[in-house]
Amino acid sequence: MRNSIFLGLMVLFFGCNSNSVEKPKNLIGKDKMVDILYDISLLEAIKMQNINGGMTAKMGNDYIYKKYKIDSIQFANSNKYYASDIAEYKKMFERVKERLSAETVKVEADMKKNGQPVSPNPNSTLNSDTPQVQ
Repeated sequence: MRNSIFLGLMVLFFGCNSNSVEKPKNLIGKDKMVDILYDISLLEAIKMQNINGGMTAKMGNDYIYKKYKIDSIQFANSNKYYASDIAEYKKMFERVKERLSAETVKVEADMKKNGQPVSPNPNSTLNSDTPQVQ
C-alpha cells in the first residue's frame, strides 16, 4: 500500500512538472502555421455562410493539406505544440485577426470604390459586447 502511494505521488510530481509538449520532428514553422490558421478562418467563414453551395470539413482539410504540403498528423502535432504555450499561441491568433481585419478594410474600400453598399457586419466583434480574449 505504501509503495503504491509513493508511486502515485511520483507520477503526480513528474506529471505536473512537465509543462510543455515535446517539439515534433516535423514542426510547421510559426509563420506558416499563422498562414494555415488564417486560411482555416477563411474556410470556416465560407462554410458558415454556405458560399458556393457550402464546403464540407473534409474539403477544407484537403485544401489546407494540399496547399501547405502537410498531413493531418503534422498539423495536429504542430498545433498541439504551439497551443501548449498559451501566450505565444495567442500572439499567433492576434496576427491572424490583424490579417482578417486588414482584408476586411481592403474589401470594404473596394466595395465603396465600386459603388456597392457596405453594410455593417453583424458578426463583427469590434466595439461590441462580445467577450474578447485577454
